[in-house]
Amino acid sequence: MTEATTGAAGAPAIKRLRFGWYSYGWAAQVFETTVLAVFMSRYLPSVAEHAVGENGRLHVLGIPIAPASLFTYTVSLGSVLLIVLMPIVGAFADRTGRKRQLLFGFAYIGAIACVAMVFVGLTDWVLGSVLFMVAFLTYKCARVVYNSLLPDLAGPDERDAVSSIGWAVGYLGGGSLLALNLVASFLISDKSELARLSLCSAGVWWAAFMIVPAVVLRKMPMSADKHAPAAGSAITAGFKELGDTLRHLRLYPWTLLFLVAYLVYYDGIATTTTLAADYGQNELKLDDNILLSAILLVQFASFGGALLLGKLAQRWGAKRVVAWSLVVWSVLITLAYFLQPGQPVQFYLLAVGISLVLGGSQALSRSMFASMIPTGKEAEYFSLFEISSSGTSALGPLLFGLVLQNTGSYRSAIFSLIAFFVIGLVLLLLVNVRKAIAAAGNEVPGTLEQSR
Repeated sequence: MTEATTGAAGAPAIKRLRFGWYSYGWAAQVFETTVLAVFMSRYLPSVAEHAVGENGRLHVLGIPIAPASLFTYTVSLGSVLLIVLMPIVGAFADRTGRKRQLLFGFAYIGAIACVAMVFVGLTDWVLGSVLFMVAFLTYKCARVVYNSLLPDLAGPDERDAVSSIGWAVGYLGGGSLLALNLVASFLISDKSELARLSLCSAGVWWAAFMIVPAVVLRKMPMSADKHAPAAGSAITAGFKELGDTLRHLRLYPWTLLFLVAYLVYYDGIATTTTLAADYGQNELKLDDNILLSAILLVQFASFGGALLLGKLAQRWGAKRVVAWSLVVWSVLITLAYFLQPGQPVQFYLLAVGISLVLGGSQALSRSMFASMIPTGKEAEYFSLFEISSSGTSALGPLLFGLVLQNTGSYRSAIFSLIAFFVIGLVLLLLVNVRKAIAAAGNEVPGTLEQSR
């Protein structure tokens, strides 16, 4: 499908398919905002604290866990499980071509898990952890399939723009529900009730708005992997084909180096955005309305930030723009360390800075990688891409949790994340994007040639 699609980029049919792809981002981004970044990151530790006390310890398989660290450790465990799960999903998607069915199957399971979070009471930390884990795993597996559709929807010279628009629309969707949650915070005084209803609303929003892409993407042709499939069932073949992909990845050393770089710097991005509300509440002593409005500001401002960086990439190239965005991220982490408690204006300014680089750095990384992978193996390679973000983002929350547990300082914990941006930047600068694209047998984008 790829050649036909990219060759007819202006055709109405392709525009409709892109609209369907964008609309999935509108539907699903609420998990990142309402569930992951705002409510569950604070509600789950609160539930755990109600169960065992502020100085108590939870015991999971005999391991003592501080209530404040439960959320970060849950994210870390889920991320480790994704390292095994996502490549199987990618191989299965490429082998069968049933990307649409997989995308919406995982997504609806995740949405149902979010709806069920309304039943997580003040001491139900086990139920909350399980439901969050189910939603987290299925959301991330759905993203593997979602991202793998990008090469089918945009040619080499369009991918930066299409990827950036996808991220931008997602931020609008996430911000819209968060705005409704902010209004609800003025009407509902019980924080527990507010959290449970907001988490449930994310599942309802996700499921309801997925009807649009589910209908539009029905006309997207199946494009199963044209390589000789491994013998056996789709699942066992997934393991075999994953092994084949990993063995052949050495033929694409620049792609592999990019994956390692992305692994490192995205870990910093994901951990910072996931724990920003937790940092604002516990270290900066900001109330819920300030935190919600700041994250809401990030969502809507990131719409413009993603489009802005997409435009800059057309002039300077995606790699150069992402590299400068990592410099900005490093500066922002440093500024976060020095924020003063009870100063919402400072927190708002930090939020504006984050919004300028948040969506664009992720969107351009996705479009770069889409050009570095061989045709017919998109889902399989994007599973490795998601491992380099979601799957190994266990490191950031784990580092944050360990520093917090051993120092008791949220400032030290947040500042420790700067290492991910600095190391990631160094590795990214070593990547030869042009050679990576050529090695994969793909066309070098004109924007890359212009930026030489």
